[in-house]
Amino acid sequence: MYIKDLIAISPQKTHDLSFEKGDWQVLTDYMYRAIEPSYQNLIPNAQLRRMGKAVRMGMGASLPLMGRNEKPDAIIFGTANGGLEDCIKFLNQIVEYDEGTLTPTNFVQSTPNALAGQVALLSENMAYNMTHVNGSLAFESALLDASLFFEEHTASEKSILLGAIEEISDYNYNIDRLGDRFKTDLISNNELLTSHSNGSYCGEGSTQFILSNNPTNNLAKFTGFKQSSNLSLSELPHFLMEFLEEQRLAIGDIDCLLLGKSGDIRTDNWYVELEQIFGKIPTVYYKKAVGEYRTVSAFASYLAVRLLNGEAQHVFENEPQFTPKTILIYNHFDAIRHSLILIQK
Repeated sequence: MYIKDLIAISPQKTHDLSFEKGDWQVLTDYMYRAIEPSYQNLIPNAQLRRMGKAVRMGMGASLPLMGRNEKPDAIIFGTANGGLEDCIKFLNQIVEYDEGTLTPTNFVQSTPNALAGQVALLSENMAYNMTHVNGSLAFESALLDASLFFEEHTASEKSILLGAIEEISDYNYNIDRLGDRFKTDLISNNELLTSHSNGSYCGEGSTQFILSNNPTNNLAKFTGFKQSSNLSLSELPHFLMEFLEEQRLAIGDIDCLLLGKSGDIRTDNWYVELEQIFGKIPTVYYKKAVGEYRTVSAFASYLAVRLLNGEAQHVFENEPQFTPKTILIYNHFDAIRHSLILIQK
């Protein structure tokens, strides 16, 4: 699947490409909130006022992409929670108004597929439209769906708008905090990976791609991906080697790693285990830039494409001047759901 165009709205200044040129935001907060662009030239004010944050960030990435590319033949998104803030507002209104006259806006914005529906409506796109709500494998499920779509349409050129969206809401943040997923002490993201404490910091963002089955003028390509649940640490090397064999690659063919180290002392050992298999090769720990959330592998894929094109080289841990050709992304959430994504130039 060839990547023709991409956009990310994240806690770094990716929306205007400042991050790609070397701008690094030092984040010192319990929640890494996305730095949003101005929407005034994209979304009418009457609609913007009614949009929840997830839909707003999603439209802020979708509309520019669709404005400079042909209308896609499919719209596929992945999200763990969708617009959860509006969902909770709607549920609270049911109690507050005793199941009487409820505000329709919060209901419309509350479903996980609200973004996909809004994009289709505003662009008058009646093509295949799907939102995958598979927790921390939602983006990987969207990737699989996109791959199957291209397999079914090999006779003609097709394109897909693929993306992932996640917002921080007070409700899901508090639930995850009570579940001991986030740190209770406050340090900067520059110190995150050396903190030696439980949990990470919550992030959010919207990452989107235009994919095509036509290799002309591509930025990079999704070569392969693999997901699994409930692996043991001893099974990780087999999971990795099985994936590389499926892609007809060897350890030495990978020249860069993007790893989801989050600063959680309980689960970062999985990344150490994988690093030891590869030895010393250029490595990026992307969660210290944007925090931890369930579809953060979409941002990792965005960053991989930028690195393959010689941008954002300041993010490397051990090789500041390097343009890779083959990048392997490894991410897990709670050491339960695991994914590998291979992106090549």
